[in-house]
Amino acid sequence: MMLKRLLAVLALSAAGAACTGQDEAGVSAEQASFRAALLTAGPVSDAGWYAGAYEGLLLLRDSLGAAISHQQTRTPSEFDEAFFSYASAGYDLIFAHGFEYQDAAIRAGERFPNTTFVVSGGGRYSANVVPLIFELEEGSYLAGMVAAGVSRSGIIGTVGGVAIPPVEGTFLAFEAGARAVNPDVRVLEAYTGSWDDVAAAKEATVAQLGRGADVIIHNVDAASFGVFQAVREAVAGGRSAWALGMNRDQNDVAPDVILGSAVIRIPEAFLETAYAWQSGALGGRPIYFGATEDVIDFVLNPALVDRVPAELRAALQTARARIRSGQLQVPRVPFVEGEPGVR
Repeated sequence: MMLKRLLAVLALSAAGAACTGQDEAGVSAEQASFRAALLTAGPVSDAGWYAGAYEGLLLLRDSLGAAISHQQTRTPSEFDEAFFSYASAGYDLIFAHGFEYQDAAIRAGERFPNTTFVVSGGGRYSANVVPLIFELEEGSYLAGMVAAGVSRSGIIGTVGGVAIPPVEGTFLAFEAGARAVNPDVRVLEAYTGSWDDVAAAKEATVAQLGRGADVIIHNVDAASFGVFQAVREAVAGGRSAWALGMNRDQNDVAPDVILGSAVIRIPEAFLETAYAWQSGALGGRPIYFGATEDVIDFVLNPALVDRVPAELRAALQTARARIRSGQLQVPRVPFVEGEPGVR
């Protein structure tokens, strides 16, 4: 159902998806069907988590006629200020793209009961504060299968930003997927403490490569460029190594070394969330998006698909189908108030 509805509108936003900036022109406040804002804690040029959210904001403009605006906010005081500014200005729907926004969103929700706040990866909710839960574990499980299946050393690595439950969950599932293929695989883990520090992510990746890892997946934002650069340099130096993307289809970011990506189709999720808001069905509970809704997936790099053995590709297809049907329950780290890790 979601895909049928989206096919009619995705083409409309394709041209706009390359735009960047704070306030987006195209629909005046007077002409708009509603007003939507986006807060991100990092740059929308990251080719990943934030870029996907910005594309989602543009999709609301181009398909639903929303007037839109974006702000980058880095500190809790900036979170509060941005929520207050947008809600006071009459914005109807405010997307805050990250777990870190949840407390500020609850405060804003109490102050502005007529505004709806949507927190990507949030764990707290109220009548007008809605966690948007991406079940990315389902994609990272498949990524783990690929990593273990192509690894020559039997050692694979994970590089994260901050050790928050949504990230820890993706790495837990990644390891489970890897062990489904090779029970003896060794999984290295590192957190840099930053989503956007390219140098720190590169250093962590180099360290894992030095310990024998030959497939590295990340869960960071702009810092992913450091992971890909480290793998590229290792390959240039004669190493056999691969990288895996996360949060968005990053296969074209470094197409020579990224074997595939654990993907969140964030624009589709934002659009479906906006439809729910328009129908009055949004609020008072989390909203989940996973493989069943075709928002979460693992996408092989078409340019490197022949590097993945045919039998591994077949196993990947089988696992994907079992996840979508509910036969395969991927491990998760619970983080939503009052709810288990699996819906």
